[in-house]
Formats: sequence, structure tokens, C-alpha cells
Amino acid sequence: MATNFTDTLTAGYGFTDPAVTLGAALDGGTVHPEPKVRLPLATLNRHGLIAGATGTGKTRTLQLITEQLSAAGIPVFVADVKGDLSGLAMPGAVNDKVTARASDIGWSWNPAGVPVEFVSLTGALGVQLRATVSSFGPLLLGKVLSLNDTQVSVLTMVFKYADDAELALLDLADLRAVLQWLASDEGKPALSQYGGMSSATVGVLLRKMIELESQGAERFFGEPEFDVRDMLRTTSDGRGIVTCLELADVQDKPMLWSTFMMWLLAELYQNLPEAGDLPKPKLVFFFDEAHLLFDEAPKAFRDQIEQVIRLVRSKGIGVYMVTQTPKDDPTDVLAQLGNRIQHALRAHTPDDDKALKATVRTFPKTSLYDLEETLTSLGIGEAVVTVLNARGQPTPVVATRLIPPASRMAPLTPDELQSDVRQSDLLAEYGERVDRESARELLAARMARTEAPSEAQAPPAAEPPAPKKKSAAGTVAKVAGAGVIGALSSTIGRTIGRQVVRGLFGLLGAKPPRSTTRRRSRW
Repeated sequence: MATNFTDTLTAGYGFTDPAVTLGAALDGGTVHPEPKVRLPLATLNRHGLIAGATGTGKTRTLQLITEQLSAAGIPVFVADVKGDLSGLAMPGAVNDKVTARASDIGWSWNPAGVPVEFVSLTGALGVQLRATVSSFGPLLLGKVLSLNDTQVSVLTMVFKYADDAELALLDLADLRAVLQWLASDEGKPALSQYGGMSSATVGVLLRKMIELESQGAERFFGEPEFDVRDMLRTTSDGRGIVTCLELADVQDKPMLWSTFMMWLLAELYQNLPEAGDLPKPKLVFFFDEAHLLFDEAPKAFRDQIEQVIRLVRSKGIGVYMVTQTPKDDPTDVLAQLGNRIQHALRAHTPDDDKALKATVRTFPKTSLYDLEETLTSLGIGEAVVTVLNARGQPTPVVATRLIPPASRMAPLTPDELQSDVRQSDLLAEYGERVDRESARELLAARMARTEAPSEAQAPPAAEPPAPKKKSAAGTVAKVAGAGVIGALSSTIGRTIGRQVVRGLFGLLGAKPPRSTTRRRSRW
């Protein structure tokens, strides 16, 4: 078998194209140092999956890939859910285990950190990230608020009214003000051309928003809104900057941060130009705990996720789902993930055994391994790998002993983290909240005029805003999104689909071009 194994390994991984080196192949208990198991840079934008049971080494795999991407000049986005990826910023420590593994694999290991920008949804563990409610859109916000289809359709109508009336929804207070206005006697006439909404639904929406605010979400919604193009930066010496979203202080609010990451992807699609197939991607985006995004998600929402992942590849973005088993992702999403790194699975229960068998079926057939047996016997830091080669063909399935990360395999201390954040290039732009005039102030002024009319003249009745003229860009966007809209069969689904396509394809308008002036970098 050794000759057959070596020939298969050489045929599949003996390419010389620029690549991320993952490790050395395993044949039983034998390590084959050459050729190394590698992932071509040119196919990184074909997306991928990093999966495995808890404690099998997924985080360290993400870490070693991130290091090599940065060294190759590719910016990276990672979500640090448990706080154990911050060590990327510091060189690793030499110890006997690392030295022995590197020697076993035939890898020259040298400790090194990477340039990292730490960002946060609360501002406590990194530079504060914000998004406006208008930009977030009704479907994503409905997911965060756990709304049903009827409630999302009402929220969509409210967004439509605010757009037409030029009422900027910057934060949750703005959205609450518009809801209260439309539910009032003075505001109800404005709904005549949009449809109605029951007081019960308004009450539910307001209560859900209060719950979200009580969890600290009011710090996330607002301005200045994060510009996703700030994730595409490199250092003066050409290394890709890693944007690390620190989530340890909100890990108990998975619906918020998982939906926020979906917003980031949608924004990337909306604001980046078409790129086609590139020698290396513009950005690699790691979506940790990806299954949380799909939990109890309606079909319209799942359709949009699949749409974004499929289309964002043309913008030069590679998306990697990090989860426990492939079955955590919907079939249509899984079909987009061409590069697979599967760590060990455990089969302690009938459900575990079922998941194991389902995982095996997602891999190309192989005569080199009994995959069910191999997946349950892999050690920590080992994985079954198959990737797409430069021609887009799957490489042979091979068990792999992975390279140890060169950066610290432990979190930064609180003092180290805060010191790094204080030096951030992003702090000057996003550090201070901006509160400009928006829907809340405009409607408060309108209510004041209604409640205190002049003696000589009664206040004019509220009139619905005139529909805005359709732009050529809007027409193109609707055509581009027709496939998604057509896939949604219900009236509610079609309404939601139009709103989300509007957000993804620029009906709200893409951000203006960035200044050509390079942001000062500390690296």
C-alpha cells in the first residue's frame, strides 16, 4: 500500500503553486513528510469547511491557516468566540511538544506573531464596531429579534416607509420612534399605501427591541458605521492584517454576533468590485460556530445565506465555515464549500453515529482509508483533508498531521489586549459614537407640532410620502436579484426577498469610493 499511497499523495499534492501548508500525510502510524498536504492560494475563494468535535484542534487549524495567509499578503477576518485566538498577535513559545511535532512533520518551526486589529461589538475587547439599523435591514434584524414571518413582514413595511420618508434609522431608538409614530392616530394615515399593522404586532416588536437593548445591543447599532473595506488592509511590508472580532463578552448572545457576521459578508458583496478568479483572494473570512446562523432560520433567510456565499466568491472573498459536523450547514451551503478539513468525530451515541456516517458521505470516495474508522481515531491536531487543486478538482482524501501554529497558543492577557487596542489604527475613526439628526429627532419635532398647534392654524394632516423615482441602478439590482425573489413562494417571502436583495445589491446605495490616501499603519 505504501507505493500506492506515495504515488497518490504525489499526484494530488505535488504541485508547486503558492499554497498554505497544512501538514504531513498519515498512512496508518507512518508520517510522510513529503509532499506536504497543501491548500492552493488560487482556490481559497472556493470556500471551505473546518469541522470536528470539541477539543480536536479546530481553533489551532484556523490559527495556522491565518498565519500563513497573512504572510502571503492576504487579509483575514476571524471571530474569536471564546477568546483563545488573540494569541495570534504574539510569537508562540518553544516547548518540547511543538519541537517534536515540527520535527515529525519535517517543518522548520519559528515562533512569530501576525498583525492583528482587535474589534468588538461592545467596545470592551477591541475597537467598537457599529452598523446602522437601516443598513442591517429587516431580515437580519428580524433574525436577531427572533421574529416570525408576519412580524418580519411588518418590520419590512416599516423600513420601506422610513426609506420613502427619508427618516434615517441609525439606531434602535430611531426604529422605535418610527414604530410608535405609525401606531399613533397621527401616523396611521401614512400607512394607507403600505398596508396596516396591528397594535399587538407593534407591541411585540417594541418588547423584542427592549430585550435586545437590555443585552447591550444599543452600543452596536449606530454611527460611525464600520466600513468593511477596512478589513482588506495590508502592512507596509506586505503582510495581510488580521481583523479579529473578540466575542468572549457576548458569547452568550450568539444570535446577535452570528447575524452581524452575515451582515459583514453582505456588505462585502455590496461594496467590492467584481474580481473573478485571482492568484490569491482579497480576503479570507472564517465564520466560527456557523451552525448558529441557521438555527430556526426561515427559508428566505437560508436562501439569502446561500446566495451571498455563492456570489461573494466573484468578489475575491473566501468563506470558511467552522463548526462541528458538515450536517450543521444546509445542503445548499455545504455544496459551496470545496475545501474540507475534518477533525476527529466521536460516535458515543446513535445520533453521533448517524452524523459520522453523514460526514463520510460528504467526502470523495477513497481506497486509502476506512473513513469511519479514521475519523474516530484521529488525534488532537490531526484531520482528514481534501481541497480543490488549481483545476478545481478535489485532491485525494488524506489523513494529515497538522503543523503547530507559530503564534501563541494561548490568549493575550487583559493588559496585552488593551495595550494593542490603544494602538489600533481604527480607533480614531470608530472610537467615538456620532449621534446626528435621524428619525427620532425628526418625528419628535413632528409630534411636538401636532400636540401644540398654533392658535391661527391647525397642524396639517400627516401625508404618506410620495414614492421615490426608481433609479437605473435600482432596476439593475432588481433584475440581478430576480432569481432569489422568484424562489420565494409566499407573499411575505417575496417582500422580504426584495428588501434583502435591495440591501445586498445596492438599492440602498453602495458606500462611496474610499480615499486613495493610505491609512497610517503602526506596522
